[in-house]
This record gives sequence, structure tokens and C-alpha cells, in this order.
Amino acid sequence: MTNTTKKFLKVFEAPIPEAPPMWLMRQAGRYLPEYREIRAKAPSFMDFCWNPDLTVEATLQPIRRFGFDAAIIFSDILVVPDAMGHTVRFDVGEGPRMAAITTPEEVDAVGEFNLSHLEPVFEALRRVRKELPAETALIGFCGAPWTIASYMIAGKGTPDQAPARRFAYRYPAAFQKLIDRIVDASIVYLNEQIKNGAEVVQIFDSWAGVLPAREFVAWCEKPVARIIEGVRAVNPQAKIIAFPRAAHSSLVGFGDRVGADAVGLDTSLNNAWASEALSKNQVVQGNLDPLVLIAGGDALRREIDFIRESFQDFRHIFNLGHGILPETPIENVELLVARVRGKLA
Repeated sequence: MTNTTKKFLKVFEAPIPEAPPMWLMRQAGRYLPEYREIRAKAPSFMDFCWNPDLTVEATLQPIRRFGFDAAIIFSDILVVPDAMGHTVRFDVGEGPRMAAITTPEEVDAVGEFNLSHLEPVFEALRRVRKELPAETALIGFCGAPWTIASYMIAGKGTPDQAPARRFAYRYPAAFQKLIDRIVDASIVYLNEQIKNGAEVVQIFDSWAGVLPAREFVAWCEKPVARIIEGVRAVNPQAKIIAFPRAAHSSLVGFGDRVGADAVGLDTSLNNAWASEALSKNQVVQGNLDPLVLIAGGDALRREIDFIRESFQDFRHIFNLGHGILPETPIENVELLVARVRGKLA
């Protein structure tokens, strides 16, 4: 089977398909009992990420169970700062932790990006590509510069990324320098993922929605556009999804401005507005609420049908509006897959 016959890849070029291709953000993860079993084999989450035997297995598990149209390589957006010597750890129950950047001098002290540090990711991509069913596409990814920088400055996740926003206002030149470093690293990283088997890449800007309009352009839109330009300079045919979470009205024209092939839509978006405001020439992805996937039953059926109807005039990739939650019942995911594919479970 050639790449052009893969359902997931055809959505970028072909007419609107009868049923949209589908995958789920965080589809390899804690809601799967088989994932929880292998997760116990690594002492920490980052140890898991650096072990290709484990990440290959985690990537393939949801494909074996549900037959999604695409697999996404198991990794984390914060491997990029880790490869810049800004060591990342995950504390149980608290999420990512790293040294906080509080002064311009500490930006200068961030190390050079070491691509070889990420070889476990590339090995996993090569192995997964060989083991995937012929009809299944492979997605690579990175975090967007704003989101990565916000973690580096705060040293952790925060509700509104206020530390990074304050830093950008106080030290704009230093913040721009950090953004530039992440842009350059991300270009190299995504191109290397494509070289090693990724057929599509997604840029996750999980914290885009906290930015005021002008800062959104400066710290989300322009850096993502530079990454896409840098990827296309090496891989002109690369398929790229941009996901500026909670961007709302800034989504109008966003895909064209950054050069993305598809734009991810988050759960909070008004789909009636989006179906009128967004370009029909733009592939859209999303945006089922992860909580309704937990609820299941008729509520889930209604939301699936509502999303299908909302984007019936678009080339649409069915997905969640954010990552799948650990307590999601397996039977609800099975219902989702069947109904999206027209089996009306």
C-alpha cells in the first residue's frame, strides 16, 4: 500500500471522505491496561520516554486494539529542552519539573541543542514505521515554542503561564532569544522525525489560549510559521498540523498564515461559529470533549454526530479537543470508533 492510499493521508489532498480519518491525542497512555502494565517497567516517565522498546510498544497498543487511522509516536514535548541540557523530570502527581529561568542571564546559560540526545525517539519511529499496518499513518510531533518556553521559565506547568508572560513583558529581548533557540531546535527535530519515518507532524501549542492578541501573534503564530517554513525547506511535501489550543477567533486564517495543512480545534470552540468562520479549504481536526468520552452512552453518540454534522463540509480529522483522560472506559472508545466509521454503535 502506497502512502497516497492511506486514509489519514488522503484527507490532506482528496475530496471530503465519507467518514473522516481518526486518531486521538494521548491515544497511547494510561486509559489502556496494557500501557499501565508496561509503564511499571520504567522507574520514571522520562526513563520510559528514553526506552525505545517501551515507546514502540506503547505507540502500537492503541492501533492493535482500535485500528486508528494514525499512530502518534510515544514521547513528550519536553524532550526538546531536555536535549538543550535543561533537564526535565516528572514528579508523581505533580507533572513536569525543571530548573526555572528567572533572568536573562539564565536564558544565555541554556545549552546547545543536542540532536543525538533524541536518538531513542528516532529509533522508535523507525521501528514503529516497520511494524505498523500498511494502512496506518505515523505522526511525529513537537511542542510549540511558546508552550515549551512557558515550562522552561516557570520550571513547571501553571494555570495561566503567568511567569512566562511576565518574563516576556519584562525581558522581551531575552524571551525572543529563548523562542529563537526553541524554533531552531524544533525545525531540526521535526525534520529528523520525518527522515526517520514520520509521515505527518503536529505542533502542539497547548497554552496558546492564554496569550493576548498581540502576544499571540508574536509568541505563537510567528514562531510556528518559522518552524513550518524551516521544515518545508527540507521536506517540501511535509504534512503539518498546527494545534493552537483555545485560540478561538485567532483561528480565522491561522492555517494560511502559518502555512499548516491542518488546524486542530479544541473542546471549548463553538462549532457553529467555526463551521461558518473557518475556510473550507483548510483541513480541521477535533474536537470531541474528553469528558463526554468518559460519560459514554447517548451523550457520546450525540456529540459524535454533532461534530460530524458541524464539519461535514470540511476535510475533517476526527479527534478529541485535548488529550484522552486516564479514566476513559475502553468500551466508550470502541463506541466512538464504530460510530465515526458509520457503524452506528
